[in-house]
Amino acid sequence: MRRSLTPLVLISLLTCALAQEGVPQPQGLVPEQMWYAPTAADWAKPVQVRWQRTWADAVKLSQQTKKPILVCVNMDGEIASEHYAGVRYRDKEIAKLFDPYICVMASVYRHNPRDYDDQGRRILCPRLGCVTCGEHIALEPLVYKKFLDGKRISPRHIMVELDGKEVYDVFYTWDTDSVWKTLKDGIANRKIQAPPIVKGDRSLRERIASPDSNDREVIEKEFAAAAPALRQRMLDLGLEAGADVPLELLRQAAYGLDPDLAKKARSGMQQTKDPLAVELIADTLRGPLSKDERNGLVNALDGFSDVSTHARTLATAHKGLDSSKSAIDGKKWQSVLVGPAYTGAAPIDRAAQAGQRDVALAKNPDDPKARLDVAETSLLQALEVRASAGRGSVRLIQQQRKLLLADCARHLDRADKAGASGWRPTALRAVLLAQQGNQRQAHELAATTMPRLPPDAPGRIAKELLTLFAHGRQFAIQKAVRDKQKWPSEWMTDVHTAYSLLLKHPLGTDANVADHYDFLNFFRSPDTEVVLEHGIKRFPASAALHQRLRAQLLRNGGIKLLEAEYTRMLAAPDAPSTTPWFAGYASLVAAEQHRRRQKPDNAVASYRKALTHFATYKSKTQSEDAAHYEAMAHGGLARLALQKGDLDLTFSELQRVFAICPTAAAATDGLSITAMQTAEMLRGRAIDEKDQDLLGRLAEALKELPPEAFVLPEYEQRSRGQRR
Repeated sequence: MRRSLTPLVLISLLTCALAQEGVPQPQGLVPEQMWYAPTAADWAKPVQVRWQRTWADAVKLSQQTKKPILVCVNMDGEIASEHYAGVRYRDKEIAKLFDPYICVMASVYRHNPRDYDDQGRRILCPRLGCVTCGEHIALEPLVYKKFLDGKRISPRHIMVELDGKEVYDVFYTWDTDSVWKTLKDGIANRKIQAPPIVKGDRSLRERIASPDSNDREVIEKEFAAAAPALRQRMLDLGLEAGADVPLELLRQAAYGLDPDLAKKARSGMQQTKDPLAVELIADTLRGPLSKDERNGLVNALDGFSDVSTHARTLATAHKGLDSSKSAIDGKKWQSVLVGPAYTGAAPIDRAAQAGQRDVALAKNPDDPKARLDVAETSLLQALEVRASAGRGSVRLIQQQRKLLLADCARHLDRADKAGASGWRPTALRAVLLAQQGNQRQAHELAATTMPRLPPDAPGRIAKELLTLFAHGRQFAIQKAVRDKQKWPSEWMTDVHTAYSLLLKHPLGTDANVADHYDFLNFFRSPDTEVVLEHGIKRFPASAALHQRLRAQLLRNGGIKLLEAEYTRMLAAPDAPSTTPWFAGYASLVAAEQHRRRQKPDNAVASYRKALTHFATYKSKTQSEDAAHYEAMAHGGLARLALQKGDLDLTFSELQRVFAICPTAAAATDGLSITAMQTAEMLRGRAIDEKDQDLLGRLAEALKELPPEAFVLPEYEQRSRGQRR
């Protein structure tokens, strides 16, 4: 007999949890009715609550206006949070309850791939309104540390007074009325009465200096639409603030079409003392700049070193990227790797080689070179061992590797005693230590050996040592950053050079390219995209590289560029058979991006495109490994149908999920929503409409599912555990 957590069981769990918190349950209601899912029409309405962009702005504005701060917390997928974000925060009457507060929003989920367009204009979060995703994400760890008592619970509303103390913290309520009453009482019972705000006719300078997000928004729109002369004046007024120059004006000017204004904005970045300028400067360093401007911006980052480890790290990294000083002679290595005479990756009969070297050693057991030859062969055999199917095979191969590594160690020790010298003993020892799990010592040996390693060293040894050298330098940088210590900029050059060589090395892997890309991307290097382009060209079926490509395309050009690039890749005459799979996944991601922007028709089109690509992949490869994502696409279509109010279509799409890959019903999509949650919402709608036929069909469909289909998302498991 199958053990399944039906929606009724899930509801009873929630009921029990809230009851243990002392919250009485309203009679005759289930959660799907109390916090009903927003419809497409609900999501299309604008958010009415005015959020401030940063905690510093909120505190400054609170002190100016004498209003308390209201901290709001929201998360994707959670039933009540969805209701607040899609319904309540968009209700004009409800929004009036928030007016007496200075409001901030904290949410860890990103709903836009980027926060600014190509001209530096803000891209507002489609879910939460007048802030960017970066702003509500940045607020979450701050308010978590200050107010959340170690519990990430959502939705949540916390009133904070002028002295920074909490007045109330409301969460785990069965209804929204309790929250609205708390908001009203918090102001009604307040001893401090905020005076009325009369803005009157303020000067342009005063409006530019205002911390209010509404004022900032108006100024930025005026700047974007202004004639060149007015833009110049507005930027000059902003620059007059010196260290407090408004960063959003600098960004718009720097990314605009006026080169003189852009240059002046980059100069303004060098005078600001706002720590938030670190990210703006780092983004600006991605683009083409003169040497003087680049050096000026890097020095500006250095100016934040005392208050920001991240700024000091970025400054050091860019100094390294602009330098050619490295422990590796990159030009010499590249000339050897791409040369026709390079045989470092040529296939070798390792068993035959091992036999020949054993014979040579037996003839001259005191020869350190012969010892090193045997040690090297044992090490290479251990590296080349590949596990086959079955637990027994894996265990046997592990034992074989262990014996080969032990043999390598024994011969290395004997070679050392026999007087072995040069790069070979330390190179082999470094790789051996890494295989034995001693990464720290391996990195230290790689750092001392790499400058002496000849480019024509055995291919696999050279590849392993380059990788160890790059990883060692990365870990050294991470340790220095963690310990808030300075580090040599040459380390950055070393990492970049090593990974660049691995991209050319015949034995380099897609994992090397992914590590290189992530490293450069973290430091906003202008070489990031070039590295990924070459990596995808060499490893077209790499899931890791396609994941990074999707993120990059979304960041650079949004959904259109994402799908257009994969359409181009599909049309290539030499496109691999896996390309339709990656194109299908890209369209799946595009559909979720459309959903975040409340564009249901576009989302449906992208989901259909994804299903077409997956079908093409299946027909070309006869493989079923796209089934999970086919089911996820139908789950997304079910959610869109529910928002549209088409309950029969919702059920039909859910049936496809259950038929194609039933376990996918429990998987969260990019919006942290599962098909099973959609089924629960469908049940709530059917109860509202007294549709007994639909309720019966849904119950029958759920009966046939395996227990894995009813596993709760991790965030629900955590929150329900906290409630208990």
